[in-house]
Amino acid sequence: MTSKQMLDYLVSQNWERAREGKKRGELVCWSSSIAPCEFCETMGIHMVYPENHVVGIAARGGAPELLEYAEHKGYANDICGYARANLAYMDVQKCVSDEMPLPDLVLLCNNICETLLKWYENLAYSLNIPLLIVDVPYNHGPEVTEENIAYVQAQFGKIIKQLEDLTGKPFDYEKFLEVQKVASQNAKDWYEATSLCSAEPSPLSGFDMFNYMALIVCMRGKAECGQCFRKLKAELEEKIANGICGLKGVEEQYRIMWDGIACWPYLSHTYKVLKGQGVNMVGSTYPSAWALTYEPGDLHGFAEAYTGMGNNLSLQGQINLRENIIKDTKCTGVIMHMNRSCKMCDFLQHEIGEALTADLGVPITTFDGDQADPRNYSKAQYETRIEALVEMMSEQKREGSGER
Repeated sequence: MTSKQMLDYLVSQNWERAREGKKRGELVCWSSSIAPCEFCETMGIHMVYPENHVVGIAARGGAPELLEYAEHKGYANDICGYARANLAYMDVQKCVSDEMPLPDLVLLCNNICETLLKWYENLAYSLNIPLLIVDVPYNHGPEVTEENIAYVQAQFGKIIKQLEDLTGKPFDYEKFLEVQKVASQNAKDWYEATSLCSAEPSPLSGFDMFNYMALIVCMRGKAECGQCFRKLKAELEEKIANGICGLKGVEEQYRIMWDGIACWPYLSHTYKVLKGQGVNMVGSTYPSAWALTYEPGDLHGFAEAYTGMGNNLSLQGQINLRENIIKDTKCTGVIMHMNRSCKMCDFLQHEIGEALTADLGVPITTFDGDQADPRNYSKAQYETRIEALVEMMSEQKREGSGER
């Protein structure tokens, strides 16, 4: 198998295992995308991810029906599109993508956003199932504080006790250690593969990386996940050796960072417009978001990994993260997705953009869109904004002022 074939096979098998397990009476958990999956994996609970599920629905054009259902039910259309589509799916249980079995419990970690708290509370209330929460304080300063780490670590005992009560069996700490080893290694393999985007030309388009991201989201605790990323890394290293560009037949003229979540309903359009201008999206905050590496067995480091990830950083931390990405991947421009669904991203983008321009001199453009709702995107606006960004990068290229 190629890594792409392996990706498609593993994601499909993960859905199938959950559906078949549900039929056999095994527990299924709906989890937020960066929650400590290691606990449920240890207990043999099937893990599926509503955000990942809605991505598949939105990319196949099936989100509008679910979004409208949620709005008729009373959810405002400025609530996260992932949440609206998932809350609708909970009722209708039909979609254009893989069917997701209803959960026996839900697990959330609010390190990516606070919307998750009300979203998952509604799921638990509507389905009358247990809600497991890892509450993560926001890091207001430049560093993750010891108080925040201790607060998160103190919650692990309660999570374990809840899972023991749900499953009727004791928590296996030896297996937990093995799962931690797998998950941490998978995160490392993911980061190492995607970091090869720094090569010139990049052997991987960031839009291909968006597709591979499905695996690190839904199977981070399973060994097969790392096998796929190691295969991907080997393929990319071979492309680098042969000077093959990830744009597939187009010369890489410009390199940009994409800030924010992908516009899944228009993933193809956003990619093709960039490709038509010779622009390769090589930088993204996604790889580091799932690079949750820690020393297996060290619960303090385990808590720190979930407390100090991307979205939970202070404004300066967010700026530093993006500046390092731009430097590492040699980007000469930035696209910011003004995502109506994600207030956590949007509300910081103006200040982040000003800092990136002041510190690095990179030109920046924005466009309006949504991670799930196609009504919030304009093809014409996106095309115009990309043309403007290319003009700015071209001017810098001519003047030589873009060299750092």
